Amino acid sequence: MANRGKRLSTNVEGNFFVDHTCINCDTCRQLAPLSFREIGEYSSVSYQPVTELETLEAYRSLLACPVGSIGTIHPDKNILCRAQDSFPLLLEGEVYYTGFNSEKSFGANAYFIRHPEGNWLIDSPRYVSRLLEAFDQLGGIKYIFLSHEDDVAEAARYATRFQGTRITHADDAEAVPGAEWIVNERHPFQMSPDFLIIPVPGHTPGSMALLYKQRFLFTGDHLWWDRDTKSLEVPSVYVWNEEQLHQSTRLLLDYPFEWVLPGHGSRVHLPSSNMRLELNRLVQSFQGVKAPSI
Repeated sequence: MANRGKRLSTNVEGNFFVDHTCINCDTCRQLAPLSFREIGEYSSVSYQPVTELETLEAYRSLLACPVGSIGTIHPDKNILCRAQDSFPLLLEGEVYYTGFNSEKSFGANAYFIRHPEGNWLIDSPRYVSRLLEAFDQLGGIKYIFLSHEDDVAEAARYATRFQGTRITHADDAEAVPGAEWIVNERHPFQMSPDFLIIPVPGHTPGSMALLYKQRFLFTGDHLWWDRDTKSLEVPSVYVWNEEQLHQSTRLLLDYPFEWVLPGHGSRVHLPSSNMRLELNRLVQSFQGVKAPSI
């Protein structure tokens, strides 16, 4: 839990605060961008929530924080319970953001898909009772798709609890001992009519993306939305092979999608035509070619 004695001086005065155990993972800034922003090497409270929705979003950030760095001076148990009950957080249709990000994956986002042929967990949140209860109510977990070696977190515990099949690429398989399904393919393949697995080596050798219903692209740490530049971005540090990273990103131009749902970085929802323009802009930047304006 957050410690008032370790409260960062960069917080504005008020109920919510961040202490110096923050790892600057961006989780709180994604969930409550009005209340939290990056100041120096940490996230801090830049605006104290006023409305009920702002307060609910701040409590969601408190719960999702992977290291418990967010606290309140005067906790509101009612809104805290509402925030907890809102996870997994419905994004659209049958796709959810799980919340409860894990320190073991440096606060990476994880997602859940409810599907009539078996539910999917994409990467792993913390192993907490709220999610166990929710996943039980939603029909369990059949597949656990692991986008790359960094965001495995508690996947083994979820696999044991729900008898789920962990899917990982052979080139990152050392991070998933005993994985039930090891992908050896180097090219995209259709696992079922709704699910396309797309190997995207670059950040790591075994990075993979998952395209669901040609609308939702789960990208791990391969591709995300930058809130400041309002553009799609790929990693520039911690990159195994930059050339393959760029090739893998170009490959995504072959597929329509409307959502980018990353492990790190912000998610974004755009019309597929706009998404393609943004992706094309990014790909052209690899070649030093200025992309046309939208």
